[in-house]
Amino acid sequence: MSDLAKEKAARLLRKRASLSSLGSHDVKAKDIAGKTKDSISTVSYMDEPGHHEDLSRPVVQMENTYELGPVKRFPVQTVNEILKDVLNSYLQEEKYEAELCRQMTKTISEVVKARVKELMIPRYKITVVISIGRLSDQDVCVASRFLWDMANDTFSSHTFKNRSLFAVGVVYAVYFE
Repeated sequence: MSDLAKEKAARLLRKRASLSSLGSHDVKAKDIAGKTKDSISTVSYMDEPGHHEDLSRPVVQMENTYELGPVKRFPVQTVNEILKDVLNSYLQEEKYEAELCRQMTKTISEVVKARVKELMIPRYKITVVISIGRLSDQDVCVASRFLWDMANDTFSSHTFKNRSLFAVGVVYAVYFE
């Protein structure tokens, strides 16, 4: 990971230290011998209501388009490449540290979301989920549920692994009529 990305992650961690996930950094798993192991680092983050930079947005009146399907399909292969590129570039040389990985989930999800939005695919809502955990002798199951339209909604995913950590990235694209 580049020094610039590490600085940004550290700056964001200091800035949002009070907004960390509810007790997720205190979760430990007990081993048979009584030792503790760190848990998987997944973090949910949502802006506090009323703390937005753009204080007043003008109300825009929209008329119905009566489009029942997408004009342009969501490019799953392109998004797979974006996920692969971002996960590899941010995590290739990293070692698992709970605090750093907690911040990296936020940073990576924001980068992936920004790069997917640059594709300018109209009428799709984008949800990015990144999970990072320590690589040891364990099994992990990552699952999610949506109300899903099989004809228009889709997803893209990529799994990354190095010597000390694993990461799972999923981008959901839900068509909005």
